[in-house]
Amino acid sequence: MSSIPVKNVFTQGFSAVNENDSVSKCLELFKREMPPVLAVLNAKGKYAGVIARRWVIRARLDPAATKVKSLMRPAPKVSPDVSLSRAAKLMIESGVRQLPVFEKAKLLGFVTDEDIIHGAVTQEWGSVAVEKIMTKAPQVIDANRSVGAVLSLFREQGVSHVPVMDEGKLVGVISIQDVIEQVFQPRQRQTLGEIVGEKVPMLNIPAKGIMAHPVVTVQPGASLKEAEKMMHDRDVSCLVVLSKERLVGIVTKLDFLEPISQLEVPERKLAVQFGVKGIVVNPDQQGFMMGEFESFARKYRDALDSGTLFVYIKTHGANHRGVPLIHCRLQLRTANGSFFSSGEGFGVEPTFRVALDRLDKRLLRSKELSHNPKYARDYLRKMGIQEGEF
Repeated sequence: MSSIPVKNVFTQGFSAVNENDSVSKCLELFKREMPPVLAVLNAKGKYAGVIARRWVIRARLDPAATKVKSLMRPAPKVSPDVSLSRAAKLMIESGVRQLPVFEKAKLLGFVTDEDIIHGAVTQEWGSVAVEKIMTKAPQVIDANRSVGAVLSLFREQGVSHVPVMDEGKLVGVISIQDVIEQVFQPRQRQTLGEIVGEKVPMLNIPAKGIMAHPVVTVQPGASLKEAEKMMHDRDVSCLVVLSKERLVGIVTKLDFLEPISQLEVPERKLAVQFGVKGIVVNPDQQGFMMGEFESFARKYRDALDSGTLFVYIKTHGANHRGVPLIHCRLQLRTANGSFFSSGEGFGVEPTFRVALDRLDKRLLRSKELSHNPKYARDYLRKMGIQEGEF
């Protein structure tokens, strides 16, 4: 699969706007032509960046008074011959899910995350079971909890989707996009089921008032090809994984992209990959994190074999004496299982260390390592139990 080139999956042609156009024009094009993304051209007609519909919606600005150039973003350029694995890696690193495809200086079109996932599952990899890539034991929210609680969960855990439960039963799912489109999208009156006509503060709206339902579910033993087709046919960005009516996981597009990007990682090696949003991580900070991870990797290399640590860092805007509030989410995907942790604090280095320490503890108490005496002893030490007691 890693050798499949982008030229086999991307769509040629594109729609474009000028950087000085109003965002209203973007919305018109998105509605009329339904492109995955728009190319942004400068005053000379040259490619300058990209703009996606969800960025416009999330900005919560007046479309008529906002220029395209204020919302457009740079995106890594790829050639038609670049591999799906490399393109997936660039998407994760940049946070942009639609990459411009260039032949020398000519823009040919865009390759999207959906293109890459579809191309990947048509190969042998598509027969892999969903349970191999899903996020296990996902965070959930009660149907009667508020939208404010949902947003807090998104922020604290660094997730983009959360299943909604009512008396232990799955009744819906909420994404960040649902919250933005149904609650915060400016100047639009929403008809949110039971809250129509009620004067309820936005953050007090119950989760069940904006959740998507019925939920599109999949069995853990279903193939990735079946799951991808289900997401495409039902036009959803995630699937909830049920086993005998019990919630066991969730699968998002990112859960597909991460293992696809790993195909360029050499065998028997633990690697690290960064995805940064809203903050610049300087070389010293990245060097610090690489050093911490190398120590971590040496500790677990024999037990975990090959794998990749995906590091997602973003800022929430607040700061303390000039030091930004950082959220760090770690997803370690290995040949022997996937492990997750997160941390929040002021400054990149301290927050990364907190998240990595939590990941360390999760590994030590995981079933994958619980039968290994070396790691069992290490876990007991971390719990404050002296060696003479075990």
